[in-house]
Amino acid sequence: MKAVIIEDENLAAQALQKLIGEVSLETEIIAILESIEDSVDWFETHPMPDLLFMDIHLADGSSFAIFEQVDITCPIVFTTAYDEYAFKAFEVNSIDYLLKPINKDDLQRALNKYNALTTSVDNKEHIDALMTQLGGKKKYKSCFLIPERDKLIPLATNNIACIFIDLKTVKAISMDKRTYYMSQTLDDLMNQLDPEIFFRANRQFIVSRQAIKDISIWFGNKLSLNVVVDVPEKIIISKARVSEFKNWFSM
Repeated sequence: MKAVIIEDENLAAQALQKLIGEVSLETEIIAILESIEDSVDWFETHPMPDLLFMDIHLADGSSFAIFEQVDITCPIVFTTAYDEYAFKAFEVNSIDYLLKPINKDDLQRALNKYNALTTSVDNKEHIDALMTQLGGKKKYKSCFLIPERDKLIPLATNNIACIFIDLKTVKAISMDKRTYYMSQTLDDLMNQLDPEIFFRANRQFIVSRQAIKDISIWFGNKLSLNVVVDVPEKIIISKARVSEFKNWFSM
C-alpha cells in the first residue's frame, strides 16, 4: 500500500512515518508534503496514492483548501491537535480522524478501517505478474504524427527536448529547436512517454533527460532546470519534488 503524509511539522511527520512502519510493514510512504502549494503540485503530477494522512492545520492555511484545487479520490485519515473540524472532515472521503499525539491503537484502528474498505480482492499484483510472464511490459510511444496543413509530420520521442503549455496550447520543442503543436493534454502525453526518459517537472512542463543542460538552485529550496532549447519561462521543480527529481535524474 502506498501512502502520502501531509504535515508541516517535520518531527510530527517523521514520528507518524515511524509509527506507520511499526504498525503496518506493507505500507510505503511515497511522499511527505509540507504545504497546500506543495500538495496541489504533487497531486497534479502524480497518480493518487492508496491512502492519505492529512494534517488539517498547515503553515499556509487549512488543508481543506487542497480539495478546492485537486480532486482527491483516495481514502483520507485526518490528523490534528484539535477536534473542531471532525464534522467537516467527514464531508470529504475521510475514514478516520486522529487527534495528536497519535498512538498505535488509534493508528491501527484507522488502518483496520481502510482494510475493511478494501477487502475485495485486489488482483493488480497478480495481473502485473502475469503480464511480466507473458512479456507484457508496457510499451511507450516511439514517435508522434503531428498534423501540419495537409501532412502528418513524424516527431520521434527521442528527438523531443520538452513539452509545455503556452497560452493554453500544448507545444513540443525538438532537440533541433523546431516547434510542434500537440493535440493531447500533458497528462495524456506523460502516460505515453517513457518515465525513465521524461519527467513531469510541474503542471506546465514535461522535460527530457537529454535536454537538461544544468540545474540551478532556486529560491525556497526549489530547482530550476536549464535546457538546451528556448522555453517561454523557467522550468521549476518544487521543494516537495526535489528528491524525486534527483532520484530520477541520477538513475
